[in-house]
Formats: sequence, structure tokens, C-alpha cells
Amino acid sequence: MSMSDGSDTPQDAPPPPLKGVAVIEAQLVTMPLAPGVYRMLDAKGDALYVGKARSLKKRVTSYTQIPRLPERLRRMVSETVSMEIVTTHTEAEALLLEANLIKRLKPRYNIVLRDDKSYPWLMLTEDHPFPQIAKHRGARTRKGSYYGPFASAWAVNQTVTAMQRVFLLRSCADTVFANRSRPCLLHQIRRCSAPCVGRISNEAYGELVAQAKAFLSGKAGTVQQELAKEMESAAEALEFERAAAIRDRIRALTHVQGTDVINPASLTDADVIAGWQIAGQTCVQVFFIRGGRNNGNRAFFPAHAKNDETAEVLAAFIAQFYDDKPPPPLLLLNAALPEQELIAEALTLKANTFGGGKKVDIAVPQRGEKHAVVAHAELNAREALERRLAETAGQAKLLDGAAELFGLPAPPERIEVYDNSHIMGTNAYGVMIVAGPEGFRKSAYRKFAIRGAITPGDDFAMMRQVLERRFGRALKEESEGPGTPSWPDLVLIDGGAGQLSAARAVLEELGVDDVPLVAIAKGPNRDAGREWFHMDGRAAFQLPPRDPILYFLQRLRDEAHRFAITTHRAGRSKALVTSELDEIQGIGPGRKRALLNHFGSARGVKQAGLHDLEAAPGISREIARRVYAHFHPGVRVEGVS
Repeated sequence: MSMSDGSDTPQDAPPPPLKGVAVIEAQLVTMPLAPGVYRMLDAKGDALYVGKARSLKKRVTSYTQIPRLPERLRRMVSETVSMEIVTTHTEAEALLLEANLIKRLKPRYNIVLRDDKSYPWLMLTEDHPFPQIAKHRGARTRKGSYYGPFASAWAVNQTVTAMQRVFLLRSCADTVFANRSRPCLLHQIRRCSAPCVGRISNEAYGELVAQAKAFLSGKAGTVQQELAKEMESAAEALEFERAAAIRDRIRALTHVQGTDVINPASLTDADVIAGWQIAGQTCVQVFFIRGGRNNGNRAFFPAHAKNDETAEVLAAFIAQFYDDKPPPPLLLLNAALPEQELIAEALTLKANTFGGGKKVDIAVPQRGEKHAVVAHAELNAREALERRLAETAGQAKLLDGAAELFGLPAPPERIEVYDNSHIMGTNAYGVMIVAGPEGFRKSAYRKFAIRGAITPGDDFAMMRQVLERRFGRALKEESEGPGTPSWPDLVLIDGGAGQLSAARAVLEELGVDDVPLVAIAKGPNRDAGREWFHMDGRAAFQLPPRDPILYFLQRLRDEAHRFAITTHRAGRSKALVTSELDEIQGIGPGRKRALLNHFGSARGVKQAGLHDLEAAPGISREIARRVYAHFHPGVRVEGVS
């Protein structure tokens, strides 16, 4: 028999969950004094903030003193419902772990480096009698020497071209090398020594490779002296043609070594990092100096609170930037860092994990050549930030115009644009691109591989599936807790009144009735500038041909179309490769990988001769004959029925 005191709440009801300061105080009871990393989590389990400490208990205790915290951290504490900690041996290890977690989890209240791109390297292979020089990205699975990183693909391509002119190294793939019968164009324009057709011996080519490695390691002076001696010896032996060729290589090397403020002679391996702040936004400019050469530069715009100082942003940036790449032995900065010695210690640990073994120093030069190169990087940071702010201001005007045009209550922070691509219903993909005050947000782009059979030309069915999946997922995220699913302020669809009606029907079925929808239909003869805009409760309308808002909306639609076409082509290529090899009996994932790695592509497998297939690693004689027979059905192959 149950008893009640007359209140609405049963006596055995569980107490409400702890939140905010109460959660932190409960954690402090068992929190150690050791160094480590702590995470503040919200109700959904997502990280609000990641921090490191020399003493976890002392550091976390500061979050219970609410009056002393800035407003931003007060909000963070109020949203905290749980905490997690990880202890480490040293504070330097804690700093590295903190940077890794921030980069991976992207907490709202941290300074976050928004950089998800890998950096290219220059590779000299070591698994072939005649090593190849090439650009490389990703895991270093192939045996070879790697030099970098480079700021961009353009920078590494420029270096590859320079290396070809100076050292005449081949850049062709091994499969191309094996099938050459005469020198290629690169040999004719004196950028390759043509080892593929025996124009140079193994020993002579090995000397070129050794010189290239010395140059890339910062020993350009030694290489130039060797070339000068070779040229003199050739001239004394009356080998004037050879002497002239070496002279051209020396000239190319001299050009590559040209020094100026962005290629200082006094620096061998260093990164020059400068930050500049305007109106609460920061640009960090990084110059990569390796082997005494400038490997290019890049601008970064970390996400941070408006009151974060430049030095704080630089410190957080540096820790996260070197999370997945080896730091050089010297960093030159334009501002001293808080805990600079600790960051240098942590980067030294990171360098050791990559096999560097060198101590990392951080310096803020005040005079001389090093100061000049830092000042140059600082100027680049300031100019890049000024350009970005000007673009953002222009973008703000366009968003204001879009809000007025479509009757939105405020300028849209998130615009989603949908498009699809297929060929007669095959390899069908739908895509979503996102734009906002900072332009295109490519990290938010999404691809939707269309599931099930689609009737050729049925774009309505494709759009319906895409919208159901996108908004169904958002509704599910919202129902799981008080998280922040990304809802658009405006949705643009490529199409006319029919597409608008179909899209509205999908959203109404899901119970979403507060997302503005606009369909953009192409004008007569698909003329850009004569588009029709369709909205609920409003007659279709056009904009003046030279209206800036029209250009803005066209750019959004064209970006969605570009992304859809690119996605479709990639999917179609993958499907073609898969179908061609997977149709052959006895070819599983392992053998398919071995064939593709050896011949470079499915087309290379198709064009290979029977002898070449039999010589491929991991492929037996029987399998080679089966593959050859599949691609040459009119040719009788012994042993294959």
C-alpha cells in the first residue's frame, strides 16, 4: 500500500540531476592533484571546453568561483552537466593531449584551429632502382625519403619542377616507367635524364639522387661546389656539350637558391608564425622554411572569443597546428607566448614521436634578418585579415539584401542549397552546400548517395529522399537532448514551382513548418540572369539582370551544381573501377588492391599484357590468365575455359 503526503511529487522520486557548479564540486571530491586534461560536457555529452592543468584539482577549483569568471566561462559552467579527466605524467604531455582533443572535438568555448586539410610533402622513393620524385599526401606507406611539409600543392609542384631542372630526376609513375620505349617530352626539354630507356646508368642516376637529397637537406652549397668541379673536369676533357649541360644545372640551382626576405639565407629549418588581430578576429600567417628554402605560406583564421589576446590565440594555434605534423627545430613568432617554455617542451616531445630527436626552440626576434622575415609574415597576416573583413562586410550586405528580398526576419546565418546529379537514374547523388556570413562553409557540405532505384528523370524522388534524410536527422538530434542541431535560416532548391511544392510537402510531413523555402528556376533557354524565384504565398518573380543579390544567389546555386557534378563523377568513377575488376571470378579485395597498386588503375590492368599480369606481386599465373581472358574475350588463353 502506497502513502502520499498530498503533493504532486512522489516521495521516492529521484533528485534532479546536478548541473553547473554542483557538478564541478562533486567531481573535486575525488579529483587528483596530478597533471592532466579535463573536459566539461553538456547534457548531450558533447565537449563544451577542454583544458589542461599542472594540478587538476587546483585548476578546476577556479571554476567554482563564479564571480571571478568572465561571462563566457560563466555560461560554460552553467551548461556543464558532467566532467571527464585524464591524468598525464607531465604538464607538457597534458598540453599535447589537450591540443589533440580540441582539434578533434572542436569545443564551443575553446580557441579552435579550423584546418582539416592535409599538407603535401615531396617524396623521393627508395623501392625502385631509379627513384622517382613526386608530390605525396597522406600516410607514408611507401619506402622513401620525405621532405616538407609544403603550404600548398602549388608550392610542392614548383619544387618538383625545380628539382627536375637541377637534378634531372624522373617524376613518372613506375607503370609508365616500365612501359616506355623512347624518351618522353620531359627529357627533350632537359627536365629528366631518361633512365627509362637507358640514357643514364644506375650509378650516375644514383649520384643525381644523392645530390638531390643533399640539396633538400640544406646542403645546397656543397652540391653547387660538386657541380662546378664536374663542369671544369668536362671542359678540360673537351666534353663541351656535357659541360654546357652542367652549366645549365648550376644556373637553375642558383635561381632556386635566390634569397630575399621570404627566403632568408640564415634559416635552414624553421616555421615563421605571425598573428594579427582586428575587431576581435585573428589571422595567423605561417611560412614554412625547410632546407633553407621557402616552402610556401598559408593564412589561418582560428575561431575564438572576441576578448582573446593575440598571444593566447597563437599559443592555442601552435599546440593544435603541430598535433599531426613534426615541428621544425625553430619557431619564429611576432609575440611572446604565455607558457612559452612549456609549449617548447611539448613540441620537443612531439618532434621525438616523429623521429626528429631535436630540441624545439621558440624565439621572438627583435632585430636582424630573422626579425625581417617575422615582420614580413606579420604584414601578410594583417593584409589577409583586412581582405577577409572586407569580404565579410560585403557578404553582410548581400545577406541583408537576401533577407529583405525573401521577407526574412533577420539576415540568414545559414543558407542551405540543394542539388542533385545522375545519368538516367544511375550513380545518383544529392548534395547540400552551406553558406553564411563568412562565405561558403565547406566543412558543412554533405553528400547523399541516393538509395534504391530511381526512375530516370525523377528529380522529385531524389530531392524528397535528400530532404527527408537531412531534416529527419536534425529532428532526431533535437529530440535526443538540448543540443544544437544546425537548422537553416533559408533553403534554396534548384527548380520551379513543382520542386517547391514537393519540398514543402516533405517538410510538412516531418512537422517542419518554419524553414523558408525558395526555388530558383532557370530562365528561358537556361539564360543566367533571367531566373525565376518561387516562394509560398507569392507570385513568381525575377530580379534585374545586374542586381548584386541575383549574382549572389546565382553563385550559391552554381556552387551547389559544381559540388553535385564533382560528387557524381567521383561516385561514377568508383563504380566503374569496382565493377570492372569485381566481375572477375577469384578477384577479391586483396588481389584487386594488388592489381591497382601495381598497374595504377583499372585501365592499366585492362591494358596490361599477360606476361605483365603474371609478374604482378600477389597474382598467380592462373589468376593472371583469368584476368587477361576477361579483358580480351576474343583471344584464346591456354588454361582458361
